[in-house]
Amino acid sequence: MPGAIYAEGLVKTFGEVRALDGVDIDVPEGTVLGLLGPNGAGKTTAVRVLTTLIQPDSGRAEVAGLDVVKHPNAVRRSIGLSGQFAAVDEYLTGRENLQMVGELYQLSARDAKRRADELLARFNLSDAAERTAKTYSGGMRRRLDLAAALVVSPPVMFMDEPTTGLDPRNRQQLWEVIKELVAGGTTLLLTTQYLEEADQLADTIAVVDHGKVIARGTSDQLKAQTGGEVVEVVVHDREHAPLAEEVLRNLGDGEPTFTEHIRKLSVPAAGGAKLLAEVIRELDNRGVEIDDIGLRRPTLDDVFLSLTGHTAEDEGPQDAEAGAAKTGAAKTGATNASATKTSATKNEDGAR
Repeated sequence: MPGAIYAEGLVKTFGEVRALDGVDIDVPEGTVLGLLGPNGAGKTTAVRVLTTLIQPDSGRAEVAGLDVVKHPNAVRRSIGLSGQFAAVDEYLTGRENLQMVGELYQLSARDAKRRADELLARFNLSDAAERTAKTYSGGMRRRLDLAAALVVSPPVMFMDEPTTGLDPRNRQQLWEVIKELVAGGTTLLLTTQYLEEADQLADTIAVVDHGKVIARGTSDQLKAQTGGEVVEVVVHDREHAPLAEEVLRNLGDGEPTFTEHIRKLSVPAAGGAKLLAEVIRELDNRGVEIDDIGLRRPTLDDVFLSLTGHTAEDEGPQDAEAGAAKTGAAKTGATNASATKTSATKNEDGAR
């Protein structure tokens, strides 16, 4: 039985760029799927298809048991969306923004005000409730945008890189809110570039690159594909890097990488402290002086380097074109979020 969010063979092109290339998604009710990928990978395009902002060229998708192409308005009544760009009216106060959304969903004026007050308190915005949104910090706008997506307590939520640009404190606060939502039964699809974020929030992760899902599993399963841990060595003398590289190649589980300007070598590995001791012993035997050595868990770059041969920051020409296309579309979607919500109250067959 398909999950609360389901997609099969989604394809979407923008000109010559194939933003989605046969994407499959299945999110069981009450769980979190993290779509993990670099800029331009297709994450935002997938969200826009699933939230009815654009139609796929081929494939099918259902949200809350409803076909996103055949019944878009019914889908919109069942979801909340927090996009990359905060969809708030800068010239309204925080309270007015939330009341407006409530009234667009046909809540009474009294209920809309009550819900606005509840959400302002929940997101620590009560003190700024009467300030216009244009005076809010980036973190405050992001929290207000998320609050607006929760006005009617939707059973399915989509969050497109919700913590990008937030400082660590605001990111942690947003994580706690998301955990509360899921604990209450909400199904969530979350896009992110941060493995740490997926670690904290996602039950399952799908890695997306060039419009395709190239790997899926739990965070630990994905990290295991890179060896589970990474050994890092900073050599004192750059001339000793080739010797250290040979040691890591022999004892690690992959090809070492060398970051020249900081004299750091890294390699995926398994074996924990025992392996680390072996590396230290072998480096000492070869006379390689080191400034630092340690074990760490894999990062997003380690996972991507293992799966694709490039890091999250390496955005090729095709990626850049896809990224530009989706960014422009995402801005349009954010600007028209209120109009989208308004249309959810109209005749379902007049959707688009």
